[in-house]
Amino acid sequence: MPVVSRKGKAMPESPIRKLAPFAEKAVREGKHIYHLNIGQPDIKTPTEAMEAVRNHKLEVLAYSHSAGFESFRDKLAGYYAKHDITISSDDILVTTGGSEALIFTMGSITDPGDEIIVPEPFYANYYSFSTQSTITVVPVISKIEDDFALPPIKNFEKLITPKTKAILICNPGNPTGYLYSKDEIKQLAALAIKHDVFLISDEVYREFVYDGSEHYSILQETELDDHAIVVDSVSKRYSMCGARIGCLVSKNKSVMETAMKFAQARLSPPTFAQIASEAALEAPDSYYTDTIDKYKERRNTLVQELRQIPGVKVAMPKGAFYCIAQLPVSNADHFAKWLLDDFDVDKQTVMVAPASGFYSSANVGLNQVRIAYVLNRRDLKKAVHILKLGLEKYTLQESTVTTQSTLLT
Repeated sequence: MPVVSRKGKAMPESPIRKLAPFAEKAVREGKHIYHLNIGQPDIKTPTEAMEAVRNHKLEVLAYSHSAGFESFRDKLAGYYAKHDITISSDDILVTTGGSEALIFTMGSITDPGDEIIVPEPFYANYYSFSTQSTITVVPVISKIEDDFALPPIKNFEKLITPKTKAILICNPGNPTGYLYSKDEIKQLAALAIKHDVFLISDEVYREFVYDGSEHYSILQETELDDHAIVVDSVSKRYSMCGARIGCLVSKNKSVMETAMKFAQARLSPPTFAQIASEAALEAPDSYYTDTIDKYKERRNTLVQELRQIPGVKVAMPKGAFYCIAQLPVSNADHFAKWLLDDFDVDKQTVMVAPASGFYSSANVGLNQVRIAYVLNRRDLKKAVHILKLGLEKYTLQESTVTTQSTLLT
């Protein structure tokens, strides 16, 4: 019988989606699930995007340029200019989601066996994309006690080897919600230049920053032009996850020329989605401010409610719409399945993402979960209340089993 590849076997399951069969079973049993597990915004997509698709004049749904519509790339350059980032449309390659931008990046700058250093916990698909590209993720651990701030630069530097091709960050971070400061970005930029490696920044949550903070992009570091690669996406910014439109941005001409080869191989990004994404750039500034205000209120509600649960520790996120919560359990994977399989409050339960899948280091984050605060405040309060009751029952059972095991031995 033919067998699948070693690479295929090594591909990790999504920590966000692997619990789907348990959720589907819970729904069949009549349970309502509060989804805290996935970053699917409930904010409405800009009407400008929907109307552009609804009122299109196309008679043939044709290929676009492999780099994406020139008009879209021109408008994206204008968007970045509003954020003090000076680039041209030639520095932008439109991709099928931020995921494809990351895959193109890894394909363009690494060879099999090369390494990329990533602060962890990190977006789980970084590990999947690296496996697909046959390269190695080298983790540098950030800690909940420090709100997942940038680890000391010396921790990065000691991991750099001849195989190191890049440092990859997510800013603001998924799953931590941490926002890197201007000083932290400058430290990373200096390190990248010193060791002549790329600095890749996943900036899809750029708009989502709170408490008067400002996002500082690696593209604002002019000395980093040959080293900086940014991955971006419309998915979260405009609540357009299903559009699957992102982009790769770099002033390094060699990187862009190489990435274009990958873009040509997949022909072109989807036409209707580009039409919608280009139109979304016309959304008024109030769309951003209103959305950010909502997420800030949700963040405050979630963190306040979580901190009232005995034994729960949570880092205050400065951006994005995620947080990592440390729970008084020994195995968050088991607890997350138990919530769906064996627990409910009046036929209602919650779904969380076990954080172990956001680490590549073994036996780290086993008692942590990632929570996405994409629900309204009322539902967030209800979900955390159910989580609290679930923890009370689960930890009591866990304690009982441990006691019985001790007595038997």
